[in-house]
Amino acid sequence: MKRTATAVWSGTIKEGSGHLTTDSNVLNQTPYSFHSRFEDGAGTNPEELLAAAHAGCFTMKLIANLSEAGYTPDEIMTDCHISMANGKMSKSELEVKARVPGIPEHEFHQLAQDAEKNCPVSKAFAFEITMTAQLY
Repeated sequence: MKRTATAVWSGTIKEGSGHLTTDSNVLNQTPYSFHSRFEDGAGTNPEELLAAAHAGCFTMKLIANLSEAGYTPDEIMTDCHISMANGKMSKSELEVKARVPGIPEHEFHQLAQDAEKNCPVSKAFAFEITMTAQLY
């Protein structure tokens, strides 16, 4: 399986801009720029896209773990924060809140820890990953 995205950029790093498009067209000439990456400009940036990828992948792995253990979650919400320091991505922080009927808290945490370590995006990252998990 391969997934594809295309980046197009015109101009200098600070004055120029670009756009991103994916095969699925979920991103369809979505703007990005120096300002959207390092300031508060409109558009997306690589860190935001990595955060979305990690939140989505972790959540799907957690759902798979819960399903295999015989639980059906009512809802799982995962926030992901990607940090950048000294010109490189340095940390991914996952914060998951879940409503899972009937699951003991210790078992939920065990399944969440497995998802943190074993989702494909976690395995691809070479930087620190942290995770907090909470039932509500």
